[in-house]
Amino acid sequence: MRIPNSVAREIIERVLTGEDYRPVIVQLIDAEFLNYVLDFFRQIVDAKLDGQRITGDWYRERMLLRGDIPKKEVATRAGLNLKTIQNARHTTCRKVVEEEELKHYEKLRQVIEELIQDDQHFGVEITLKLRNVSVTLDVAESLIVINALAVARAALRGGAWSTAGKQVEEPLMRTLCALHRVPKKHYDQKHIPKSERETDFCLLDTKGKVYRCEVKLLGKGNPESADAPLAREVQVFIADTISDTMKAQLDSRDILWMELRGAHDWQKFAEILDKLGIPHKPVPQGKEREWLERYLNVVIPIGGAYSAQIRETPADYSSEGDLLLDLE
Repeated sequence: MRIPNSVAREIIERVLTGEDYRPVIVQLIDAEFLNYVLDFFRQIVDAKLDGQRITGDWYRERMLLRGDIPKKEVATRAGLNLKTIQNARHTTCRKVVEEEELKHYEKLRQVIEELIQDDQHFGVEITLKLRNVSVTLDVAESLIVINALAVARAALRGGAWSTAGKQVEEPLMRTLCALHRVPKKHYDQKHIPKSERETDFCLLDTKGKVYRCEVKLLGKGNPESADAPLAREVQVFIADTISDTMKAQLDSRDILWMELRGAHDWQKFAEILDKLGIPHKPVPQGKEREWLERYLNVVIPIGGAYSAQIRETPADYSSEGDLLLDLE
């Protein structure tokens, strides 16, 4: 899953103006999930349109065992997350996925049958209609479908949060640098040694020394957010929220940090640049919103499609010239 430029841009804008960006991700998850549900239901109806006989095993044969279904989708339809299989078997080759999903599916059917027998006075049926064709799923089939959709929702949710965080890290830092009018050569990632390429972002001082930056758009209490800068020996940590305990730990390790939530004037980032000896100029007072909008137009232009790539172009981020965009 890749988030569209428009969503990534809105996240960065909200983060840099001290607003909560999480509703943007939730809306994206909702849209993706509803599209998935419609497509999933359409395939169920297609089984009937293709003349398939709807029997107790129709879901198993049509929705799981078809060879043209991606293994990740097969696992989801069986009520499993692909990561669960990988953690258990240390592989996700198609043969293993099919073995695991069929075992899980049969156990799921058994559990559902037992539940139905225990409460025969309660029933659930899902009726799907497409044009003039109507397909009704019985209680067992309906519960299997509901379970598969729950797994799909969970997978989409995890993927969206992870992707959003990774996708906006670099453009967020580029925007911060551009707003402070840092010369491009001090944050041009093409100048970073290959050994540092796994780092979220790097800054370079006037002597070419590299400073590793960790960026986390995660809330308080997230252990991965708290451990990352300490485990990876970074020099700068940027996050939307940082607990008081974490701030004390960062200070004790001499790790420079900036909490984005509520940081409307970005002064903390200017202090970080000062301490690293990286040249910069303050954003003119009263111009913050205007400059943010104009820099975002360059750093992350809106492409409209989900496949749009957020990547620098040689014209935008080469070290020839000084500023990304001179607004004065």
